[in-house]
Amino acid sequence: MAKRSAHDMTTKEDFLEGDKEKNAHPYSFHVSGPRNVPSPNWRDIINSNWKDGNYRRTVVACFIQAVYLLELDRQENRTSENALAPKWWIPFKYKLAQTLIDERDGSVFGAILEWDRSAALSDFILIRPSGAPRAVLTLRGTLLKSPTIRRDIEDDLRFLAWESLKGSVRFNGALEALKSIANRYGSSNVCVAGHSLGAGFALQVGKALAKQGIFVETHLFNPPSVSLAMSIKNIGEKAGFVWKRFKSMLPSSSETQASNDEVTETGGLGLKKWVPHLYVNNSDYICCYYTDPAGAGDNHDKENLCPSNEQVAAKLFVLSKGKQKFLEAHGLEQWWSDDLELQMALHNSKLISKQLKSLYSIPPPQQTQSKPQ
Repeated sequence: MAKRSAHDMTTKEDFLEGDKEKNAHPYSFHVSGPRNVPSPNWRDIINSNWKDGNYRRTVVACFIQAVYLLELDRQENRTSENALAPKWWIPFKYKLAQTLIDERDGSVFGAILEWDRSAALSDFILIRPSGAPRAVLTLRGTLLKSPTIRRDIEDDLRFLAWESLKGSVRFNGALEALKSIANRYGSSNVCVAGHSLGAGFALQVGKALAKQGIFVETHLFNPPSVSLAMSIKNIGEKAGFVWKRFKSMLPSSSETQASNDEVTETGGLGLKKWVPHLYVNNSDYICCYYTDPAGAGDNHDKENLCPSNEQVAAKLFVLSKGKQKFLEAHGLEQWWSDDLELQMALHNSKLISKQLKSLYSIPPPQQTQSKPQ
């Protein structure tokens, strides 16, 4: 029998490789992950990629994708040999330290990823690159799969109705996890990130820690911006604004006092130290109201904005690609795209100011109660 030529063997290997690529899972890192993002190497000790905002955004988005895949791996009974999730953190020299489980349905809704020192040393990375967080808490959004959809939608409706997620078991779990790593590694060495519903949780647990004086780097991808509570509040504010204008037309000795009451008391203490990063797409109706300078259609009463509110409340990165389908505009994959062009806007979203208002508002003085006679 004639021996096969080297060309025939190469052709067969190429065919097998192509067939393997064809049958690869669409969520595999080498299929849908970022294309031109370098893995950490010894050069990062001198010039760290983590100092680049685009690299940082890309890697953090990949970590969030890993949480989605941790839950999909669980649902589809994948083992450590064929699991999809690890491929989304291993290239960046991180490891899974803890998964956050929703006790209501057993689903994975978050994870803590930590710098993998042993993996880094194997590639001669002797120290953690400057800017690379020691630990990252990542939180996924809604998964439209039967094992998780009920609890995910329950929390979606919770935010829609009340603009708060504090009643959810996931809020408590995420808050405790973030406190734990902040206490262990220091708040400047950790960050929290989330997508969609997960971004809502990340914003609220980050804000809860900021109120305690613990400021953690926060990345929010497609955070929810629409709620019935805010709509009702806006209606009330508009009615109040009209009433104040009407009162101002009436001659009154208390006019000066009323004018002073309109000014929001702010101290600016929290804003200088806690500045969350928001990534929104103009075509995504879930988060697009963050790009409205007046916030959720409210374009009045700008006189009530205190000058100190002109400080940076958040770093808002806006993606505009014209008209897009909702799933594309709300998707996580867009945030590690090679051709991504972002515009950064600062302190021009009243919606952000409303959500962070309690951080920089001076609490009213407490009146001492007289002892009962």
